[in-house]
Amino acid sequence: MLSNSSVTTMLPVMDMERARRFYEGSLGLRPGGLRPDGKFVYQVGGTTLALFPKAEGTKADHTAISFRVADIAASIAQLKRAGVAFEDYDFPELKTVDHVCVLGAEKAAWFKDTEGNYLCLHEDLPEG
Repeated sequence: MLSNSSVTTMLPVMDMERARRFYEGSLGLRPGGLRPDGKFVYQVGGTTLALFPKAEGTKADHTAISFRVADIAASIAQLKRAGVAFEDYDFPELKTVDHVCVLGAEKAAWFKDTEGNYLCLHEDLPEG
């Protein structure tokens, strides 16, 4: 029923200006505009990312959005040059090397935005 519907990811932000500087300056997203309800939107690869003001910010401790990239190492290097700090983990079930872990059929790396939302890069591994 919904398989042909477009998807909007909603991310809470405490400080819209600070968040926009991060999403536009550090991540390189092109601004889509401010909506009458206070959301600020970006078009990202055929989907919509909407930042919405929320005084208390996020309470989520899971990945809010993941960006599929062709080359995760190159993407990490580019984002680090833009000031993005990546998370590192050393748990029995999740260990990163150079910020990257392999999870089944993909590589993944996590970072937080200025508002505390967990974001991810992921690269699909070749099948076979």
